[in-house]
Amino acid sequence: MTVAHAVEQLEVGELRAAHTLFATAIGRPPADDAAWAASSRLGSPDRVLGVHAGGALVATATSFASELAVPGGSVLPMAAVTRVAVRADHTRRGLLTALMRAQLDDVAARGEAVASLRASEARIYGRFGYGVATRGRSVRVRADPTLFRPGAPLVGTVRLLQRDEIVPVLRDVHAGIALRRPGGISRTDGWWAATTTRRVEVDREYVLAAVHTGPDGDDGFAVARPGDASGPEHSLDVTDLHAADVGATAALWRFLLGVDLVESVQARLRPLDEPLELLLADPRACAVTGNEDETWLRLVDVPEALAARDYGAADPVLIAVHDGFLEENSGVYRIAGGAAERVGPLGGPVRPELECTVDALAMAYLGDRRPSELVASGWWTAPEPAAVPRADAAFATAGTPWCGTYF
Repeated sequence: MTVAHAVEQLEVGELRAAHTLFATAIGRPPADDAAWAASSRLGSPDRVLGVHAGGALVATATSFASELAVPGGSVLPMAAVTRVAVRADHTRRGLLTALMRAQLDDVAARGEAVASLRASEARIYGRFGYGVATRGRSVRVRADPTLFRPGAPLVGTVRLLQRDEIVPVLRDVHAGIALRRPGGISRTDGWWAATTTRRVEVDREYVLAAVHTGPDGDDGFAVARPGDASGPEHSLDVTDLHAADVGATAALWRFLLGVDLVESVQARLRPLDEPLELLLADPRACAVTGNEDETWLRLVDVPEALAARDYGAADPVLIAVHDGFLEENSGVYRIAGGAAERVGPLGGPVRPELECTVDALAMAYLGDRRPSELVASGWWTAPEPAAVPRADAAFATAGTPWCGTYF
């Protein structure tokens, strides 16, 4: 028997309980008053959803408004989905499905063409139409600024920030560079309050923050903190690093590798194309310790999302998109002349050359995966194999997409 779960917008008085439910689900203690005051600013109260059972809150999900940069330079309104949790004694009862359906309906009603999230488990969100859209790699670099090649870029200056400068300066630098790269998203004041401000002002963590200034002004920053003190060596963990170009990237890494008393610098989910090895005289000093998914993307309005991005020069290609969760997205889409449009329903007179589900479309949308990879691995099908190289050319991007913002 199917049980209907009533998903409701939570009252203001329940927002802290929702945050506590989420914290408990990921193994963290409830926030104290100061931490809650910072964390509560992340989202809008009218975007916090919940399910009750027996008079208690047993499931919740929220989102906040953001923006997503897509290939070609356009920016789409985006829902950043976060704080999704189901109480441990109420899992596998359909509560998450009900939350996701209600949330996507709400996102669509707000006119946000896409939604994005960070997945705690990789097998959860595909069934709701989310696909891995950006990936990152973890690195550990031996700390030694003399490792840089003589020919590596050496431009601009790096300065340390005082604690009261960190948030206002980093906020402005990020706003100037984040949306230049596909996959980048904007950060709200609430995001800064719930993350960096909380660590600096509430938790009073030791935070090292540095800014790079190039010929045209501030164009990059790095945030780091001491690594696990119980480890065998003194390490520095990079928690946030954005740079407008390779010159700023090189300068920030050169600075980090030269911090006194540090033996290694570690960073998680860096861009797959960050050229660290190419900057070093000894490329083996940079060890890649992992590769994993970064952001998961949901195309909430497929026609709008496909029309928003640019496409490479290619002969026309017809792609059938299947969306079992938001049926109105299903249809056949024609990509031609650098543009995309829906040209017919599934099963209609327009015969597709390629077919995919909406989550598999998201994997190619920002340029992280080529259609040929997705066809070869079974994510897409190719009724007309000759269309595969055309799709590769159409979806090709100049660089690798990356977000760099945890939420």
